[in-house]
Amino acid sequence: MSIVKINAITVPADSGDELGRRFAAHSGSMAGVAGFEGFELLRPTDGRTQWLVLTRWADEESYDAWRSSQDFARSHGGGPTAGAGERPRPVGTSSELWSYTVALEQQGAGQE
Repeated sequence: MSIVKINAITVPADSGDELGRRFAAHSGSMAGVAGFEGFELLRPTDGRTQWLVLTRWADEESYDAWRSSQDFARSHGGGPTAGAGERPRPVGTSSELWSYTVALEQQGAGQE
């Protein structure tokens, strides 16, 4: 059964849209990553400043392999970038990684 990793990123109220733009600029970058099943960026609607990056993986080994990859390092500021110039400053002020397994899954009408 799938595992879920949630990166809870604390973002100043005036910087949330920038976080969304940065993720959108890299949409599709996970295509072809072994074991990757899906991604969602969740924007808070209740006054919180924590955005949630929810990813679903086939297993822990797939997630660990991605975390150890050069692609991960590059996309998270730890490796060379394709373009010249400085990296943009981080939008988040802190983050916390949460790990879950799916205990029960139910599909809505019209979903498989």
